[in-house]
Amino acid sequence: MAYEPLHHKYRPQTFGALVGQDAIATTLTSALNQRRIAPAYLFCGPRGTGKTSSARILAKSLNCIAQDHPTPNPCGVCDTCRSITNGSALDFIEIDAASNTGVDNIRELIERAQFAPVQCRYKVYVVDECHMLSTAAFNALLKTLEEPPSNVVFILATTDPQRVLPTIISRCQRFDYRRIPLEPMIAHLRKIADQENIVINDAALRLVAQVSQGGLRDAQSLLDQLSLLEPPVEADSVWDLVGAVPERDLLTLVQAILSDDSTAVLDGARKLMDRGREPLIVLQNLAGFYRDLLIAKTAGDRHDLVAITPPTWADMQTLVQQLDPIVLLLGQQHLRSAEVQIKNTTQPRLWLEVTLLGLLPSTLAGQASGAMSAGRAGGAIAPPITPTIAPSPPPQPAPPIVSPPLSVPPPAPADLALPPETANGAAPSPTPAPAAASNSPPNNGQEALPAAEATPSPNLGQLWLQVIAVLEPLGTRALMQQQGSLLFFDGVVARVGISSRPLFKMAQGRVENVEAAFQLVLNHKVQVSLEVLPDPKPEAPAPNISQAPGQQTASPPAPVVLPTPPPAPAPAADSPTVPSPDPPLPAEASSSTPAATSLPAIASDFDRAVKNFAHFFNGQVVDLDDDLNPEPDTTGLKPSEAAAKQPSHADKDVPF
Repeated sequence: MAYEPLHHKYRPQTFGALVGQDAIATTLTSALNQRRIAPAYLFCGPRGTGKTSSARILAKSLNCIAQDHPTPNPCGVCDTCRSITNGSALDFIEIDAASNTGVDNIRELIERAQFAPVQCRYKVYVVDECHMLSTAAFNALLKTLEEPPSNVVFILATTDPQRVLPTIISRCQRFDYRRIPLEPMIAHLRKIADQENIVINDAALRLVAQVSQGGLRDAQSLLDQLSLLEPPVEADSVWDLVGAVPERDLLTLVQAILSDDSTAVLDGARKLMDRGREPLIVLQNLAGFYRDLLIAKTAGDRHDLVAITPPTWADMQTLVQQLDPIVLLLGQQHLRSAEVQIKNTTQPRLWLEVTLLGLLPSTLAGQASGAMSAGRAGGAIAPPITPTIAPSPPPQPAPPIVSPPLSVPPPAPADLALPPETANGAAPSPTPAPAAASNSPPNNGQEALPAAEATPSPNLGQLWLQVIAVLEPLGTRALMQQQGSLLFFDGVVARVGISSRPLFKMAQGRVENVEAAFQLVLNHKVQVSLEVLPDPKPEAPAPNISQAPGQQTASPPAPVVLPTPPPAPAPAADSPTVPSPDPPLPAEASSSTPAATSLPAIASDFDRAVKNFAHFFNGQVVDLDDDLNPEPDTTGLKPSEAAAKQPSHADKDVPF
């Protein structure tokens, strides 16, 4: 007679013999007693937990001829029970879905299901590993599964219910099988060992149950292998047979690691590998042992959470009493990060030793302190410097050039005094006051400027930059930055010039946004009016040479790379002349001033920066005014004819 493995010999034959599945056994027993047989059942759960055995028990319970009705306790000796047990029954069809995955196989099954049973009450179809069926096969089975013939029962078994169609699951009664608990499995294995005369001690038997991880068939197969060894079977024999690292060896290795003894760590790892343990298995077992140490530290009374024998568990609790849990957590993280390296390297022994040396407390402490230091200094680390195209500020519209005040000899240094209200950036009081000192700070734009009928502020460019910075939305900001310039501001009214006539209509619709930006900067409402500049906006900002009485020329809003000429000396406070913003100086007067001599240099630097910026993005520089308003050729024409040939842009509406 052929040898019968233990997992076949001790397969359960009744629902009462199922190990660790009491809820399922009770439910199916009640259904049989009440004769409430469902057309389809779905048994799902891990391997070796009793799914296929339950299907065979249910088939025998439905067809046992020892009684004239279904019974939860089949006799097991009648012809029907024996034929179902050995797989020779004509009305019990067990199909392996992994080999019969196509829709044609299911169609053949459906055609055969229409025939009446040959020798049994019910024709039972067991589809094992049903998740392997194709979608078309599942869909073909739907209608028959929902409304099969009255004497047909379908039993689907799977270890992966997530891959079964929800429409299939909804047509079945689902039973979820759980992993076998440790104590019932140990009792069942002891019963088998006693009947088979296998001499094995309790520690080894518990270890067999722990290694199988809830799968009764795996435990029975391992016990069958251990029965071939010389009695008595010890725990070390179990570790050697399964190829895992013994828990005592893991405990010794961890003790060497926690004692910060690198020589002992390397020696212990070398002994494990010399005994045939694979480096990856050592790493994985050590990671699991670290988990068990963490449980021993935080939940010492939960021995059921770990697969450790009681003597080793007691030693582990003693070991972790004075141990900081952070060491165990850092060790787990280190082992997890090293698993990929050991799995893919050509020198796993070397990298296992390197990984174990990285678990030493001194190494982990250095890593933790370095990480905390980096975290504390994270806010002080300077961000990477982004290279800029040019150090000069973006081009801004130049303030209008107004007529300079009458030349007055500058006062002596001893007479330079500044009243408090002038030091804060406000205009001087009507009473004549000494001239502003050279170190007077400019107006920061945060205080309201008092009204002055005809005195423009010397900080128009800086104030306009502040307004542009807070102007929303971004389209309006770009429009005003490229085409707008602040011509006049007296604290209440601001006049803004637009250099492009076609964009003037668009700018008029953004006046409210500009007023809101002025209010954010100055903390009070400002009335903004727009006008079209008579000349095109210059490409580079010109220095403001308008000088108010008692104040010096405002410094530029951003540092300029090229050197600029020093500002002209401030006139005396009692100067009787008040500068007027209108009309602008002719070209001859502008070019005669010292500041005008630096305009070509600034423009050249700006052109170079723009060209570098365009080259960086593989673009080209386009003059918007030239493209939109091409100048006609008026060479050789009279002045009246040339003026008539100039295009009119009043009716053009060019998108920004």
